[in-house]
Amino acid sequence: MFAPIKVALPGFGGRMGQMIARLIQEDSSFELVAATETLNSKLIGRDISDNLGIPKTGIKISSSADILGNSSDVIIDFTQPEATMEHVQIALETNTPMVIGTTGLNKAQEKKISDAGKLIPIIYCANTSIGVTILLQQVQQIASKLEDSWDIEIIETHHNQKLDAPSGTALALGKAAAQGRSVLLEKVRVSGRDGITEVRKKGDIGFSAIRGGDIAGEHTVIFFGKNERIELTHKANDRVIFARGALKAAQFISDKSNQTNFNGYFTMDDVLS
Repeated sequence: MFAPIKVALPGFGGRMGQMIARLIQEDSSFELVAATETLNSKLIGRDISDNLGIPKTGIKISSSADILGNSSDVIIDFTQPEATMEHVQIALETNTPMVIGTTGLNKAQEKKISDAGKLIPIIYCANTSIGVTILLQQVQQIASKLEDSWDIEIIETHHNQKLDAPSGTALALGKAAAQGRSVLLEKVRVSGRDGITEVRKKGDIGFSAIRGGDIAGEHTVIFFGKNERIELTHKANDRVIFARGALKAAQFISDKSNQTNFNGYFTMDDVLS
């Protein structure tokens, strides 16, 4: 019988943190061994069982990120960019693999994560949903087969508490389309049209963001051709799909850490393949 994968979970009290923690309690393949929250959180010092409705575990929620790499096999991080970068440094210092689903990271932060992947196994992706991973693959393939006379627009809808726009997933879809066309997204990206704008340029990839209610996430990529169009849509009915994907990624990255080549920068494409 295999020992469970020991998971450290920063952002325990957040939406994703709570979902991942609950799934871990239901799956004997995993064990939650460390949990952290921000210094001003009311959860600090409480047993994780208080939130999960399970018997006392003896695992206290801490404000110290240093505990994340003490005895864990993997850190699963869905926090905020600044916190994630602190956790990456801890992972490097303790040789602990990471699964990162944090969105809103800038290019410099993404570069640091990519560099860290040369030293430890890391999975970084804007969306851990299996369905979105397949959608990304399809968008790139379709874009590669269509001429740039086909206009591409990406529409994303999220709950009213989401901070970043366009969403990390929308940007990932844009990058997939740009890669299919062998161009850089930064060269063709258009966001937030308002007022009198220029005529749409050939090859542009447009983004529209909608915020409202408690929608977990909806993404649509539209390819507009002459007298026809292709629409690809993914709708997340519950955020639990991201938590399930995160644990699948944790299983993958944990397996990698047991191999001789203890490093690598991976995505959900690698997890599915």
